[in-house]
Amino acid sequence: MKRTLWIIAVLLLSVTTKAQRIELNDINRGMYSAEYLRTVTPLPDGESYAQISQDGKQVVSYSFKTGKQIGVLFDVTNTRKENIDDFDDYILSPDGKKMLIQTQTKRIYRRSFTAVYYIYNIETRMLEKLSDYGPQQTPVWSNDGQQVAFVRDNNIFLVKLLYDNAESQVTKDGKFNEVINGIPDWVYEEEFGFNCALAFNADGTMICWIRFDESQVPQYSLQMYKGMRPEKKEYATYPGLYAYKYPKAGEVNSTVSVHSFDIQSRQTRTLQVPLEKDGYIPRLKATDDAERMIVFTMNRHQDELNIFAVNPRSTVAKLLIKEKVDKYVKEEAMENILFTSNNILLPSDRDGSMQLYLYNKNGQLLRKVTDVKGEVSEAYGYDEKTGNTYYQAAGEDALNREIYVTLKNGKTQKLSTRKGWNQATFSEGFRYFVNQFSDAETPYIYTTCSAEGKTLSTLVDNSHLKERLSALQLPKKEFFEFTTSEGVKLNGVMIKPVNFNASKKYPVIMWQYSGPGSQQVKNSWTIGSMGSGAMFDNYLTEQGYIVVCVDGRGTGGKGADFEKCTYLRLGEKEAKDQVEAALYLGSLSYVDKDNIGIWGWSYGGFCTLMSMSEGRGVFKAGVAVAPPTDWRFYDTIYTERFMRTPQENASGYDINPIQWASKLHGALLICHGLADDNVHPQNTFEYTEALVQADKDFKMNVYTNRNHSIYGGNTRSHLFRQIVNYFNENLK
Repeated sequence: MKRTLWIIAVLLLSVTTKAQRIELNDINRGMYSAEYLRTVTPLPDGESYAQISQDGKQVVSYSFKTGKQIGVLFDVTNTRKENIDDFDDYILSPDGKKMLIQTQTKRIYRRSFTAVYYIYNIETRMLEKLSDYGPQQTPVWSNDGQQVAFVRDNNIFLVKLLYDNAESQVTKDGKFNEVINGIPDWVYEEEFGFNCALAFNADGTMICWIRFDESQVPQYSLQMYKGMRPEKKEYATYPGLYAYKYPKAGEVNSTVSVHSFDIQSRQTRTLQVPLEKDGYIPRLKATDDAERMIVFTMNRHQDELNIFAVNPRSTVAKLLIKEKVDKYVKEEAMENILFTSNNILLPSDRDGSMQLYLYNKNGQLLRKVTDVKGEVSEAYGYDEKTGNTYYQAAGEDALNREIYVTLKNGKTQKLSTRKGWNQATFSEGFRYFVNQFSDAETPYIYTTCSAEGKTLSTLVDNSHLKERLSALQLPKKEFFEFTTSEGVKLNGVMIKPVNFNASKKYPVIMWQYSGPGSQQVKNSWTIGSMGSGAMFDNYLTEQGYIVVCVDGRGTGGKGADFEKCTYLRLGEKEAKDQVEAALYLGSLSYVDKDNIGIWGWSYGGFCTLMSMSEGRGVFKAGVAVAPPTDWRFYDTIYTERFMRTPQENASGYDINPIQWASKLHGALLICHGLADDNVHPQNTFEYTEALVQADKDFKMNVYTNRNHSIYGGNTRSHLFRQIVNYFNENLK
């Protein structure tokens, strides 16, 4: 009897153990995805915020002070006139009285999409279509909430709510692949990180926008097939082409200009913004002064940023700030420039690390606001009433982020209380903030906090995910630092199998991204080759691997010199550092130095190929997903920011996987989506031809009609199974 019970217990234990293993498909279907707050919008009263409910059916208002629900602003089941079943997002009017409800969203590129919008009056519950003439892009409110401007088919339209939502057309020259009004072209959207180039002036009497003439930009064509999920039946017999304007490094960019439209007189003007030949206009912003719009310009080398105040009526531009730094102005710094009624808060790495500088509205430097140990990574705002400045920074080390306030007298206070990765959304008036916290072992925790950093309530703690994870045996992430043979200190993270035995030798899989300003080694739930608390990497440890990531030179969080040292020679130092990391790992007693692999996606794929071709032959196998293989094939803005043009820097551009194909060492798998509008399939096709001619073996997987993210249907599960299988075949 006892033996029978023992056998049953063993069987139950084996079933339980099997059930608690991580399954690859569970990762890909989001079983271990964390809960997060959707679209948190501070409301004008300074005491409350809005967000989409967890079921996606409502927009709900909450108290910052208590974290409790205080109202329902929108409910799909309780509207008048029009009815909808669901919605995707919302845009609150500046006065907080109306919303634009976003439905039927269809993606275009990374940030762009079309949608069918509805105007919703919160008080009357009246829901009305914004337009009856087709989907819209990037609608914007006037300050008084009585007008909406949007883009359709590359032209700008205006809807006046006080005139029964009367719609009129502002521009008429927009045409696909020729002229774009009010939204950025592909390369601006991707590399300057925005999707709207349209704004009202402060009193709603004028509309201003950036116009892109891309008629002379070279065209790239992606071949499209019938495919599956979704199926494109029009290509059942003959493939089709999707052709769009994509300026590759050294080629012609869009010609850009800024315009204004007087709504009453219907007069269109060209604003007289000084711009160098081949220069960029990466931002247009409104101010609270009707006679003052803000326009950013950059030179093509992107080492000089100019901020202009422009009168939309007189068209006269006045230079406020000329920011010129060594090598290049970071796009993230430009995105964090903030404007108040009387001041400009400007991030800059002019002194070696990213800090904040305060100017008055006329462009006069008042003071350097911050002097944190590390770098300021996000600016949240400047309170003109108190003189306080709120921001996120790596104030203690590069692995963590904290929330800070620097007072007018220069004293700095840390507002976040937990060591890890903190991000904030502040209320109007800076009395409260919602803090998002996580670390490498803890999924997101959202709390409301006072301006002094006191926790007031917990909104989300991901307890259900924690419970699900607790049923698994998950390894811990171990952060480490080592010094390369060139004397460079690098940060890394190591994940060992749960049953790790120091007397054994383990194969190692390294993941990395390695791109300029990126950071993979961080004390955050976004850690891991695919984020989500490194669940994919945890899965690999169950297969018997030690999994490691090292942030080499060129990555972020460690100052301008460390980040910008790869300038003009992308891939060279990054590859050396990954090889050095492999050599360091190989020196550890528990690592099998003859079985080390490396993989990465996008820039990480590029660095994988470069590292496997660096010359020291430390990698037995590698997987490159959607890799750039020659920067001449990539776009102007990103590539030239770090490399200048091929005409200026031919030798730097020749440092690439195609040129190094004959030096490839180790088994290689390449994966690419055939509809990748970002890193074109051309990169993989030209590289594999170089490998063929160099007599190098490789394996390749292509994914029909899939973009740079390679997803849809069963695609993602298939991709990750190939990665795992390839390492299993070649490292064990």
